[in-house]
Amino acid sequence: MGNEIDLEKYEIRTDLVLDSIENGSYKVPKNVEKYGDIVVTTVVLDEDNSNLLAKKAGDYITIEFEDVTDSGNSLKVEEVFTKELKKLLVKKGLKDNSTFLVVGLGNESSTPDSLGPRVGSNIIVTRHLYLLNEEVSSSYRCTSVVIPDVMANTGIESFEIVSSVIDKVSPSFVIAVDALAASSIDRVNRSIQITDTGIHPGSGVGNQRKEISFDTLGIPVIAVGVPTVVESSIIVYDTINYLFKHISYIKDNQNKNKLILTRHNYLEKLKDRTLTLEEKKNLSGLLGELSDSERQNLINEVLSSINYNFIVTPKEIDFLIDRLTTILSNGINNSIHNLDSL
Repeated sequence: MGNEIDLEKYEIRTDLVLDSIENGSYKVPKNVEKYGDIVVTTVVLDEDNSNLLAKKAGDYITIEFEDVTDSGNSLKVEEVFTKELKKLLVKKGLKDNSTFLVVGLGNESSTPDSLGPRVGSNIIVTRHLYLLNEEVSSSYRCTSVVIPDVMANTGIESFEIVSSVIDKVSPSFVIAVDALAASSIDRVNRSIQITDTGIHPGSGVGNQRKEISFDTLGIPVIAVGVPTVVESSIIVYDTINYLFKHISYIKDNQNKNKLILTRHNYLEKLKDRTLTLEEKKNLSGLLGELSDSERQNLINEVLSSINYNFIVTPKEIDFLIDRLTTILSNGINNSIHNLDSL
């Protein structure tokens, strides 16, 4: 019994429900809407699907986009995010007199994990004005913010801080913002997940903390997150898959001149290219005989065994976090307060 292997450390981690669905090839009902290049996927998990995916039952809204480095695209993403967040708040019982606590989870000293604290710092807070009986426009709801930092810096669980603040300020809603982990390179810094199921701080990188949710706090908790990191095993796995597709494409087009692919036509030609099991076997022997999930788990196991399965983030993360902070903070401000009426 002493030689049993802990398989949990070899599991592929993700906070995204769409990743979980795709990794297991599960048939879960999805509603997909498109706004130009922006794709919004809504998944409502019942108890059966919840157990299947090891995710809590509830609503999951994923907004996927190509790029936020362009200011025009950034504004479009912000508009869609605001619309979807408002829609979920209304579904959960938003009223004119609803009050809010926004929680900025994460470590501000670590750029990929600083999204929550940065967004929290940009929220329009009004609770102090209401307490002082100041004249406040009806367009502004009573809102407060708490940024609990991480337990390594404070020695206190985020849940303990948040629950203590809730006991004092009694909000109608909690909106918790955090950086997430993905199991897909395509979604890193290119997707936003909104859910009414709450959040487990640090779960994406294996640091399980007590969840912040309706079950633990007794009020609706809307979790908003962006995946900013991915495990290096995922990069290896995706690279191998794209390599298969690239070689297959070259074989099919060996008599054509245009074999060198730009990023644009690379995505167009290869991203959705599907290879049969026979093609994979011909291209890579035994490795090609494995299913996608088996190959992914094998790579993860090998890198984890030699401690090479690092948590990585894009080199442009500083700029991307700034853009994403603006998108989320503006979207939350516009969803909480009726700023359009000002």
